[in-house]
This record gives sequence, C-alpha cells and structure tokens, in this order.
Amino acid sequence: MPEGPEIETEKLNETIHERLEHEGGSLLRQIALTTAVLAVFAALASLRAGATVNEALALKTEATRLQAEASDGWAYYQAKGVKAALQEAIRGSWAAAGKEPPAELDEKVRRYGEEQEKIADQAREKERERDEREKHADHLMHAHHGFAAAVALFQVAIALGAVSALTRLRLVWFASLAAGAAGLVSFGMSLLR
Repeated sequence: MPEGPEIETEKLNETIHERLEHEGGSLLRQIALTTAVLAVFAALASLRAGATVNEALALKTEATRLQAEASDGWAYYQAKGVKAALQEAIRGSWAAAGKEPPAELDEKVRRYGEEQEKIADQAREKERERDEREKHADHLMHAHHGFAAAVALFQVAIALGAVSALTRLRLVWFASLAAGAAGLVSFGMSLLR
C-alpha cells in the first residue's frame, strides 16, 4: 500500500480554494460596496422623510391655530352685527314712540359697521394664511411619501444584497441593484419636488 496519495491533492485543493476565494471574494466585495452605498442612501432618505413629515405636521398645527383665530374673528364679527342690530332696534323703538332717537345710536351703528369690516378683513387674512399653510403641508406630505417609498425600496435592496452575499447568486444581487435603482429614482424625484 502506498504511503501517500498518488495524485498531489494538497496542491489541487489549495488551487480550488484560491480560485473560489478569488471569484467569491470579488463578488462579495461588490455586494458589500453596493449594499453600503444603498445604506447611505437609505439613511439620507429616512432623514428627509422624517424632516418633511415633521415640517408638514408643524404647518398643519399652525393652520389649525389660524383657523381658530379666523373662527374667533367671525364670531366677533357676528357679535358686532348683533350690537348694531340692537342699536337699530332701539332706534326703531324711539321712532315708534314718535320721538327723535339720540344721535349716539347712529354713531354706534356706524362704528359697529366699520369695526365689522376690519374684523372681516382680519378673518379673511387668517383664512388666506391658513390655506397657504395647508397647501404647503400637503406638498410636504406628498414629498414625504416619496421619501418613505425610497426608504422601503432601499431596505428591500439591502436585504436582497444580504441574501446574494450568503448564496453568492448574481441574479439576486442584480435584483438588489434593481430595487436600489428604483429607490434612487423615488429619492431623486422627491428631492426635485
């Protein structure tokens, strides 16, 4: 019986391992690099998604405050109208009695009318400001959805990258790259809005 193998298997085994490590190592490096880049974009998209939703919520809160102020203004407007109507009724009572109404009644009715105009202008301005805040908040929420979609696509791409690294299947890595590219498109479009 021979003491050693007849074929030099140690050198063959070493060559096979080198070849596998070289081919697999190159793929793993590419997967790791693209996954790291995708993780950076995922972090950036996540930050933008959070910032846009926070700003939108702040604008919505401000719009709600402006709506409350406008509603208060319209209630004040109505109160002035009631006061003017009361003065008109008092003047009517004087006239029904056949007496000359006091001059201050006409002055109060005129003053309440002028105050109503100012109050109405202020309430309309609050409503205009509210509408601007609402419109801007809606725009930001739309952008937020784009950033959130980009984050989801980047996460899918990163997960597929991990699977491709474990299985060393290029097809899975290409799927990872495709999901990452879709994430980049969504991220870019949201940035341009």
